[in-house]
Amino acid sequence: MDTLEDLARLSAIVLSSEDAIISKNLNGTITSWNPAAETIFGYTAEEAVGKNISLIIPDELITEEHTIISKIKKGEKINHYETVRRKKDGTRFLAAITISPIKDNKENIIGASKIARDITALKSAEQKQAMLAAIIDSSDDAIVSKGLDGIIASWNHGAEKIFGYDQTEAIGKHISIIIPGDRLSEETEIINKIRKGERISHFETIRRTKDGREVNISLTVSPVKDKNGKVIGASKVARDITEKAEIEKQRQLFTERLQELNHYKDEFMAMASHELKTPLTVIKANLQILEHKMHGDTNIDFVNKTLNQVNRLTNLISDLLDVSKIQTGALELNRTNFDLTPFLEDVIENIQQTSTNHQLILNANNKKLMVRADRDRLEQVVINILTNAIKYSPNGKKVTIDTSIKNKEILISVTDHGIGIPEDDLDKVFTRFFRVRGLASTFSGSGIGLYISSEIIKRHGGSMWVESEIDKGSAFYFTIPSANS
Repeated sequence: MDTLEDLARLSAIVLSSEDAIISKNLNGTITSWNPAAETIFGYTAEEAVGKNISLIIPDELITEEHTIISKIKKGEKINHYETVRRKKDGTRFLAAITISPIKDNKENIIGASKIARDITALKSAEQKQAMLAAIIDSSDDAIVSKGLDGIIASWNHGAEKIFGYDQTEAIGKHISIIIPGDRLSEETEIINKIRKGERISHFETIRRTKDGREVNISLTVSPVKDKNGKVIGASKVARDITEKAEIEKQRQLFTERLQELNHYKDEFMAMASHELKTPLTVIKANLQILEHKMHGDTNIDFVNKTLNQVNRLTNLISDLLDVSKIQTGALELNRTNFDLTPFLEDVIENIQQTSTNHQLILNANNKKLMVRADRDRLEQVVINILTNAIKYSPNGKKVTIDTSIKNKEILISVTDHGIGIPEDDLDKVFTRFFRVRGLASTFSGSGIGLYISSEIIKRHGGSMWVESEIDKGSAFYFTIPSANS
């Protein structure tokens, strides 16, 4: 009776096993095939029983079977032999095989029982785990795991390097060994968030090393969950950002110092420009008197040249004063309503009288282009753009001024056929003191005219930009809100 019960129990185990359990004779013929073998290999018992075991062995590994049978005939058992086996659809997989001899009642070996387990997923998991372990072990960041009670469970080489404790000193200790006393409340907040399954990313704080030093770190903390999704601990990645924090501190100090020096520079520029204006006015007046008295004198050319340089210097000082006003927010606008078309005609006519080598062409298709603006400041912008167009197109004969209305804004463009601007400089031409590179740098200029013009237009609620191509010319655009009813 016991024997029958044992056989029944054994049969139930074989049938319910998740491992393939197969028996074969010494010729390799399959004699039994359990349900798990059907699941793993894809063959039904009817398809497998009576066939040779080579049915599931890749051709290049068939010699393995001869070796196995030789050992079985000697009564040897083969434990957890890892190899490759083949499914019905040709798919190959990693298998762990245990093979034992089958004996008759006279202890003669008559066959073999084989237990095969698909270990593909297991091996993949092991490889991933080994790779993850290697990454953690080689990381320069501190990678630490702990329980919800704060007890350290793992501690990599990066943690040893940053905090000074080796694994034997850290594992089993509370995480507070690296937390300054005045920051212990952070740990409570972190654990409360971890219990809720929340992740903390790039939290910058301070931690303490074994020798008492404080280091700036960037901390990322993630919940660790069991297979049921329950939070059982936390993993921490800490990066030493002491050097970064010091660089940021120095950058901040440098920025503050630069701003201070820039303020001093603006103050000096405003003061110097203001103080220079009075003596220049006197010099200019005296030169004009001298010019009048020397009318017809052969030496008057020297006076005229000197007067021209004084005018240039006066204009430069006026520009520097404008820059100072812009920087301090003191640039005032005296707005009035006027029509841009006759305004542009007057400005163009005045410039045309002194520019005989270029033809200035105004295309104003609209009868009225009403704006509410500072007439003098807008004239300053137009003069600056037009004189630049003339200066930087020495071989060009025409400069075109176009006007149009779009979306309640008046658009004005000035197009020349001059030397053009390099593409890399297009977004910099409205920067204070910027000079275009290349051929343009050989022309005289302070690099502040376009900056002032752009700022004036911005304060009117408009915008300014440029399009250009080397050796083909440039087109400067600006917009200003329309006051048309």
